[in-house]
This record gives sequence, structure tokens and C-alpha cells, in this order.
Amino acid sequence: MIRKRTSIFISGRGSNMSALIEAARRPDFPAEIVLALSNRPDAAGLATAKNYGVATAAVDHKIYAGREEFERSLQILLDIHRIELICLAGFKRILSPSFVERWRGRMINIHPSLLPEFRGLDTHRRALEAGAKIHGCTVHFVEPELDAGPIIVQQAVPVLAEDTPESLAARVLEKEHEIYPQALALVASGRAKFERARQDRRMTFPQQF
Repeated sequence: MIRKRTSIFISGRGSNMSALIEAARRPDFPAEIVLALSNRPDAAGLATAKNYGVATAAVDHKIYAGREEFERSLQILLDIHRIELICLAGFKRILSPSFVERWRGRMINIHPSLLPEFRGLDTHRRALEAGAKIHGCTVHFVEPELDAGPIIVQQAVPVLAEDTPESLAARVLEKEHEIYPQALALVASGRAKFERARQDRRMTFPQQF
């Protein structure tokens, strides 16, 4: 089995990154995590990745004049490491449409809500304020429009009467750690594909799973 060379983009501690690396240690997993890349040199997740034996790199966005130069440096590192797939895991930078287009169908993200509900930030607080009874998380293909790409996997959690944003976030995070490896496996194995047909975006599952 040829495993897809995968990079994880992080900005902080990278708890979802750890879940992905752990899953990819199985010999039958169709992706291999070969690079952890952060826009923050002090990101705690870089040390975690090193402890797993994963190569790390930091591209500090603050030292670049603009997003184009920053992303050019990202791409150079991705080329050096022969990256085939990207997983965004708490990466706190909005990527340009041109970068997203280059990686369309090969870059996925995890979002702490049941998309299309609660796109953007503060999802747990907003879910509670809206009186949601069900909340959860979503892994999706990345598109230029924020949190709008085709959905790969979702997992729901019930919202409890006593929930706070913190308690709800903790339960959702447990589900994130479950579904992100599932989604990466689907994409890396080719069972979930992003395709464009008749100018529309759609995702296809070529085979039953």
C-alpha cells in the first residue's frame, strides 16, 4: 500500500494532530504524517510532533510583508517534503483562494459544529445561545469560502441543560479526535473524493464503506 504523504497545519497545541498521528501509526492506515507545520514558532504542538518523530517546521507569518510571500514559503516546504495531503488542525490563518485552489480536493479541515450551522468562531457559545439541542463537529474539504467545503464526516453530541461553552467544547473535542482520522483515511484511500461537475461542487464516494 502506498501511503499518502500528509502535512498537518497547526497554530497551537495540536490535539487533533496527535489523534491523526496516532491513527497513522497503524500499518494499514492509508496516510503517513510526515510534517507538522505551524505559523507560530512557539506552538506547543511542534514539540509534540517532534516527540512522535514527525518532522516540524515553523513559518512565522509575522515576518512576511503579505499573505502571498507567507504562502510561497509554505509551498516550498510542502514541495521539499513531497506532501500530497494537508490537514488543518487549529491553523489560525485564512489561506488565500489561490493556495486553496492549488490544494483543492487535497486539503481538509475540522470545524467544531455541525456545518452548515455555526460557521466561524465561538461555535459552542453560539450553539448554547441559540438553544441548540444537538451540536457536534465536521470534517470537510477546504474551499475559499469559510467553512463551506463539501462535508466528509460529521459527528453529533447532545447539548445538556447544564452545559457551558467549556463543557460542550470538551465533549465535542472527543468526537473530533474520532472523526478526523476517519475522514483522512477516506480521502487518502480515495473513497472520498472532491469533484467538480457542471461548475458545481460535489463530493463522491466511489465505493461503499
